[in-house]
Amino acid sequence: MRAVLVEEFGAAPRLADVADPAPAPHGVVVAVQATGVCRSDWHAWQGHDDDVTLPHVPGHELAGTVVAVGADVRGRRVGDRVTTPFVTACGTCPECAAGQQQVCRRQTQPGFTGWGSFAELVALDHADVNLVALPEGFPSAAAAALGCRVATAFRAVTDVARVRAGESVAVHGAGGVGLSAIAIAAAAGARVVAVDPSPGARDLALAFGAEHAVAADGAVDAVRELTGGGAHVSIDAVGLPATCEASVRSLRRRGRHVQIGLLPAATGAPLVPMDLVIAGELQVLGSHGMAAHDYPRLLALVGSGRFPLAGLVTRELPLEAGPRALAEVGAATTAGITVLRP
Repeated sequence: MRAVLVEEFGAAPRLADVADPAPAPHGVVVAVQATGVCRSDWHAWQGHDDDVTLPHVPGHELAGTVVAVGADVRGRRVGDRVTTPFVTACGTCPECAAGQQQVCRRQTQPGFTGWGSFAELVALDHADVNLVALPEGFPSAAAAALGCRVATAFRAVTDVARVRAGESVAVHGAGGVGLSAIAIAAAAGARVVAVDPSPGARDLALAFGAEHAVAADGAVDAVRELTGGGAHVSIDAVGLPATCEASVRSLRRRGRHVQIGLLPAATGAPLVPMDLVIAGELQVLGSHGMAAHDYPRLLALVGSGRFPLAGLVTRELPLEAGPRALAEVGAATTAGITVLRP
């Protein structure tokens, strides 16, 4: 099969012919119809993730068709159109038994712990636990966005932050996950302020339901003024020390900060103003993806028309454009979600 192969961290990947994967007894192989290009993939390419070993194929947001099934799989068959969370859970550990597969202690992750979906084929573990059947006619490019950015934003807004109608929400970063969080919060009846250095991203944020969109410089003062003293909820959808700190400082008293964006050690340690956390009784929360069994709620929101999923995908590129697309993530030169079509 063809795949985007990383052979040296930070060096340009190349399109290569590599061996086809085989399914584990509990897994499947999926023919990839679409795969999103995410900032997490960029971190993997840069060597910021200790789970990644070389040579490596990135990619963890995907949609496609099952083409091979392991001997122990009972609920999936060849020909099924599916997507999956980026956390492929074991299904048996205490966290999985409690329904919290997104923090499975024995999780694997395509594109991190193993080869991913920047390829014509990808192997996925524990298929009966992790695969999500796609509704008839659901576009592959839109479905590819669900696995990481949209699903992560959905759970962060609805279950972790528990955003309520009438609350003010600040979203720092209007990339794929930030735009998703903006649209989901707006659908819940919140008043959203988006923060992003890119004018194009700010325009998209307004189109996705933000009432205001402000530049990153001076964002804390702007958010506090626009929300009458600070946001009820503030989300860091980027994962930089500066955006994490700005998110916490954007809160009103007893507000909730939710960290979605990864903060690998290579980017530096965030300065969390704990004096404000204590004095304002702030909540500092993390959110890590979403379990497969929660997808029906997300698909229902998409089906209602209140979440403009198709509008998230702003570019569709062939697989050979994967190396260029990865580099552009680091430079933050594009708005919305880029999808590769193997």
